[in-house]
Order: sequence, then C-alpha cells, then structure tokens
Amino acid sequence: MAERYIPAVFMRGGSSKGIVVRGSDLPADPAERDRALLALMGSPDPYGRQLNGMGGGLSSVSKVVIIDPPSRPDADVDYLFAQVAVDQALVDYGATCGNMAAAVGPYAVEQGLVTVAGGQATVRINQVNNGKLIHSHFAVEGGRAVTDGDLAIAGVAGTGARIRLDFVDPGGAVTGALLPTGQVVDLVDSADFGPIEMTLLDAANAAAFVRAIDIGLTGAEPPDEIEAIPGLMAKLDRLRRQAGVLMGLAATVDAVGPSNPRFVIVAAPAPFQILSGETVGAAEHDIGVRMLNMGRVHRAIALTSAMAVGVACRIEGTLAHQLAVPAGRPDEIRVGNPSGTISVGAEVSREGREWRCDSGAVYRTARTLMRGEVAVP
Repeated sequence: MAERYIPAVFMRGGSSKGIVVRGSDLPADPAERDRALLALMGSPDPYGRQLNGMGGGLSSVSKVVIIDPPSRPDADVDYLFAQVAVDQALVDYGATCGNMAAAVGPYAVEQGLVTVAGGQATVRINQVNNGKLIHSHFAVEGGRAVTDGDLAIAGVAGTGARIRLDFVDPGGAVTGALLPTGQVVDLVDSADFGPIEMTLLDAANAAAFVRAIDIGLTGAEPPDEIEAIPGLMAKLDRLRRQAGVLMGLAATVDAVGPSNPRFVIVAAPAPFQILSGETVGAAEHDIGVRMLNMGRVHRAIALTSAMAVGVACRIEGTLAHQLAVPAGRPDEIRVGNPSGTISVGAEVSREGREWRCDSGAVYRTARTLMRGEVAVP
C-alpha cells in the first residue's frame, strides 16, 4: 500500500515540539486516525527511539497538534492535542499540552486562519481536550509571528519572542472541580507506601501531588536517577492511578489513562543541578518539582502541570503551599524543574470553603522548524 502525504508543520512550542496538522487532512474514523498518528510518529517502537517516524523517543517530542475551525463562538481555532506513546500503540487525548499551545497562535496566523497584518495578535484557542480557553498574545510582523526576542525558557537553547498564554478559568478542566475530592489534602492508603498525604487538584490538567520525602526522594534528583531506582516507577504509577480513581477519572485503577492525572513530586527549595550541568540555587526558585508523564520523568515540566503547581501554591494547606517559599509571592511562582525554572502566575479566590482559580498566565516562546508534507499510511 502506497503512503500518502498530508500538509504539516513541524514546530517547537515551549519546551516541547511536534507535528501540527489540520483535522480535515486526517482520517475521519477515530481508530484510523490513531493508526495514522502512530505511523507518523514511529510508534510503537520497542527500541524507544521512533526512528521510523517524526517522534524523538520522549513524551515531550512525541506530540501531534490537530487544528480545526472553531466549534464555539468565543474561539478562533480548535486545538486537539494528541500524546503519542513511544513504546505502545497508544494515542492519548486525556490531557492537553500547554507548551504546544504556544505554537497554535503563530500557526493560526501564518496559515491564514486568523488575519493579523502586524502589531499584537490575540488568538483565542479552544482546547478540545478539556473545553477550556487559552488566549495567546504575541507580536506579528508582515503577517507572521515574530520569533526573535530576549526570553529564555528552561530546557530550550537560545532566546525567542514572548508569547503570553492566558488560561481562562482553568479550574476543573478535566474533572469539573478545582479540588475534585473537596479537600486540600487527602490521606491515601497506598499499597506501596502505606498511608500517604496527597493533594489532588485539577487546574488546566488533573494533577496528583506528593511530597518527595514521603516516597524516599529529596526532590532534587535528576530524571535518570529517579527512573533507575528499582521498582519505583511502577509504584508511583500505581499511586497515580489510585489518585485518578479518587479524582473521578475512572472507576478502577486499570481504567485510569496514562497521562491524567499527572504525577507531581514537590519539595522545598534546595540547590539542584539541571540537565545542562548548571546549578539552580535554593533562592532562585520557590518550589522544587519532578513530574511524571506517560511512565517517564519529564526532562522539564509540562506547562499545564507548572500551572497546576502555581495554583496549588496559592491554595492554603495544599502540599505545594506548605513547601513553597514564599507561597505568597505576589506576581509569580518560580517552579524548579530538571531543566531550570519556569515562572507562572495564578489568581485564586475563596468563598467559604470553596476555592476557585480565576486565571493563570505563563510566558513561552515558539518557532516553526519545518513546513511541508508528512507521510502517513
């Protein structure tokens, strides 16, 4: 059977990169679409390298962004995110990707989906995965997004033009509630760790928080060191799935998807070495984080997970709030991660015992890497 070629753009968004395609260019049948995306990215690959496709062997570079016309009047484009597993025949739509969302606005302008000749663009993005809106603000020149700038982000070499992403009312994006269990801390009876405190929070994506010290870590370890501890990754995934059931994501642990909830390990600020070999001092971040996604420790942090950390730091009593120093920084929370730090803004309010996340904001950069056609079966 001959392959066919569809229009595609290869883009970096934040600390991720992936293929951006139109939904109309993919098979209409969901099962056929998934088979096409797996082949496009080179999955499943038992060698973990995705050499037969466009993926890069890590969750952060095995992503597909599917763009369609807006399905709601307050949006300019629909954005469906597909996380393609590396070593499994699995395409997961259970979570969205904030990093790749940074690429959506520039793509929409450059492809003529939103007309902006110059100046400042605002593209309203409907996240189909969770039904929430992101407003993307960035500079445009000559009908194209400006890429040159002075913003450096952790995990990405060089600098780029600022893209401000405003997450509109991000609470309850997956479960319908900012705190799905109604508690800022839940005591979970874990088979592997015994009774363990967790914060279960849903802001931009569902996230299950645990203290590093409670699972035998310091929170300063590099990803490879955590993954090398015998049996630990399996234990953490079982705990993550148990948290997913408590959050109402599935009726059984086996039915909990691989990407939601994200598993977030938090620690008080302490010096740690980032992947580039540099050291981030304790005074340079407000909370330390290691995040698991698709069975691996993320080499940076998913943008939506960073947003969830920022929100959790603002809610009194959560594990993140207990550990962040200072939790009350007025304009930002600096999240320490294996690639450096990322600053996020979050505004929360409280009525009685009910917490609400009014908005969240973060700055990213993005760049088009290649335009052309990609081969699919």
